[in-house]
Amino acid sequence: MKINKTLLPAEKLKPLFENPLNLKFGKNFTDYMFTMIYDESKGWHSPEIKPYQSLVLDPAALVFHYGQEIFEGQKAYKSKENEILLFRPDENAKRFNYSMKRMFMPEIPVEDFLYYEGELLKLEERWIPNQKGTSLYIRPTAIATEPGLGVKPSRQYLFFIIMCPVGPYFSSGFNPVSLWVSREYSRAAEGGTGDAKTGGNYGASLAATGAALKKGYNQVLWLDSKEHRYIEEVGAMNIFFIIDNKLVTPPLTSTILPGITRKSVLEIAPDLGIEPVERAIAIEEVVEGIESGKVAEVFAAGTAAIICPVGKMNYNEKEYIINNNETGPWAHKLFDTLTGIQYGELEDKYGWVHKVI
Repeated sequence: MKINKTLLPAEKLKPLFENPLNLKFGKNFTDYMFTMIYDESKGWHSPEIKPYQSLVLDPAALVFHYGQEIFEGQKAYKSKENEILLFRPDENAKRFNYSMKRMFMPEIPVEDFLYYEGELLKLEERWIPNQKGTSLYIRPTAIATEPGLGVKPSRQYLFFIIMCPVGPYFSSGFNPVSLWVSREYSRAAEGGTGDAKTGGNYGASLAATGAALKKGYNQVLWLDSKEHRYIEEVGAMNIFFIIDNKLVTPPLTSTILPGITRKSVLEIAPDLGIEPVERAIAIEEVVEGIESGKVAEVFAAGTAAIICPVGKMNYNEKEYIINNNETGPWAHKLFDTLTGIQYGELEDKYGWVHKVI
């Protein structure tokens, strides 16, 4: 569909930041946003790029009361040749539609998703910083907008895309974080919405995250909701372990988000010289392995951080130190390889990088 564009005069555009390396995540937004409307009679219609602005919603909009909402997280990079690069955006579009389907919302064709996103990126190209470690974060979102009370799927929706330039995830360097293992809280239960990228999953995590921070730890390591024994995720990222020189991660279930960085780590691992293994991992195996040396490294993977090393873990009020609380060689290698591909510095033999033209 043709996009209606409302553009600002040059003097109304926001000034760029002098040093993008100092930008905080999710604090500063670009000049424009993309929106598109859905109603039951017309389907998706009225795609529009317009100045970034507040949304006007009825207080009875179903998103507020019954939680029909999903989103994605992506990054755009600038290559040395000044090209706009996206990392596996088709996977984001597919996951967006999976989340839509799980929340009983109408899907958007992958090719349309990529087209609308690309058009907004081309208009906002000046916001993509070109320093290594910086990027333009992209947040596609869909919400239910039909007003009315009563538990039912909405007949009206809004799809929008907003963007914000961001600096490096690790402002103080590529240093390990600390984890608190929660036995009281659960992130998701089997058959629930844990494998969809919906806001309710994140809202449910806030109390546990607050408890972890109060105890002096950065993030929560989630265990399964049934036995509170098997490892699932860390914070809002997938988790990996180097156990007996193998790259081990929990298998995907209805309680684990299928991360695109996770998928990429597993696919690239054999070429880097390590065997990837997807299997159930009990917390007892991990803490015993840390003490014995069988667990050499722990790190998380996600769009925001790419790779996030873990240096400390607290389980049952006992702290375990991983790799002397230092970033391990595999975390370094995977981070350098993935970011090298994302910025166009390393050969992309996997066909993961998408150039916006």
